[in-house]
Amino acid sequence: MNDQHTWSEDLAILQSLKDDLLVTNTDGIIVRATEKTGEIYGVDTKDLIGKSVYDLEKEGLFTPIVTPMVIKERRKVTVIQTTNKRKKLLVTGIPVFDPNGELIFIVSYSHDVTELINLQHYLQVLEEDIERVKSELDMLRNKHLHADGIIANSEEMKTVIDTALRVAEVDATILLLGESGVGKSHVAKFIHNHSGRAKGPFIEVNCGAIPDALFEAELFGYESGAFTGANPKGKLGLAELASGGTLFLDEVGELSLINQVKLLKLIQERRFFRLVGTKEREADFRLIAATNRDLEAAVSEKTFREDLYFRLNVVPITIPPLRRRTEDILPLIQHFLRQFEQKYKRKRTLDEAVIHRLIYYEWKGNVRELINVIERLVVTSSSPVVTVDLLPAYLNRRYDQPLFDVHENRPLQDILDQVERQVLLKAKRTHKTTVKMAQALGISQPSVVRKLKKHGIT
Repeated sequence: MNDQHTWSEDLAILQSLKDDLLVTNTDGIIVRATEKTGEIYGVDTKDLIGKSVYDLEKEGLFTPIVTPMVIKERRKVTVIQTTNKRKKLLVTGIPVFDPNGELIFIVSYSHDVTELINLQHYLQVLEEDIERVKSELDMLRNKHLHADGIIANSEEMKTVIDTALRVAEVDATILLLGESGVGKSHVAKFIHNHSGRAKGPFIEVNCGAIPDALFEAELFGYESGAFTGANPKGKLGLAELASGGTLFLDEVGELSLINQVKLLKLIQERRFFRLVGTKEREADFRLIAATNRDLEAAVSEKTFREDLYFRLNVVPITIPPLRRRTEDILPLIQHFLRQFEQKYKRKRTLDEAVIHRLIYYEWKGNVRELINVIERLVVTSSSPVVTVDLLPAYLNRRYDQPLFDVHENRPLQDILDQVERQVLLKAKRTHKTTVKMAQALGISQPSVVRKLKKHGIT
């Protein structure tokens, strides 16, 4: 059997495989290739014979080439190769030695893994989405966000809601201002629910509750092995969790200067890297920030960055304290009473004296304090009617002393004047104008002006 006939048999066997099989010598010159090889690379197989794989890589037919790796390692090598058609091939190169142990050929074969790699990428994205949804659910379980609207009978609160509805339609950054407990997170949720991102996540971040050293990891997330004690699988950051929805930064005024810089960069660029990550990620969220601090004063005192303040203060909305929303107090009492009746499965009615004390209390802790008091009354009362003896001591204390001593030898008019003065002082603290005072007291505005002058109240 001559060499030509022998080689023809070998060639026939080679072509019968119907698989990609390519043979090069140690110089990288292709000496044999199957028809399938040409199909994969989109060329005629005959045109490959005698070509250098090094030249073909430069021409962009495929990269990387496995031949030099096998020559260097002198063992089987497997790589992922990209073709000029953007296909992904799993290429394996095998060294062929002569009887003396000299390397003479490199045989390589491949499998098209384009779909597998696409599927792997899809599964990775799906896994991240699942992790994001799980994290959102975990966060929501720990939040008590009211989604049934906001009570706004007072003019000031109506203005807040009107403004909130107008700006909800656009993605402008909003800064919610107001004392602690006025309901800034509630208004933020209200804006989110009335925006185009309502179907997306609402991620609330209490900036004052995150330690400085962990803020970056919490906001941007981290890859595996980022630091000791970190989740071995890595973690999605809050900015990533808020993708497609709203990121609400509560107590933003509590951030340290170094973390203010990181937040400013995120707001400006809308891009970030996870901790120790190399892949840049986009931040597609609507930003709402809130604080009970005077940020202008903080800027003057150099404790808050001016550039960050201007970035946050695009649309400022100030939420009034509860003591300036007296028209809202009774509806709020009724709302939270129903809420806790349902939660604890207890039907309760507040005595008139209890309602009177709650309406005229100053509520320095605002709506949050009111919620706590109503919940306390529902859970501690043993009878269907809640009486004043169940009120916290500080709510009853101001009623312990009478406005005047009935045994005092004083003319009736003096006593009435004293009561009138106290009522006027209370109304003046609650309402900004004499018109609103008159409406609340049920008298004319000129009468209010006259009585204020009479009692020397300015």
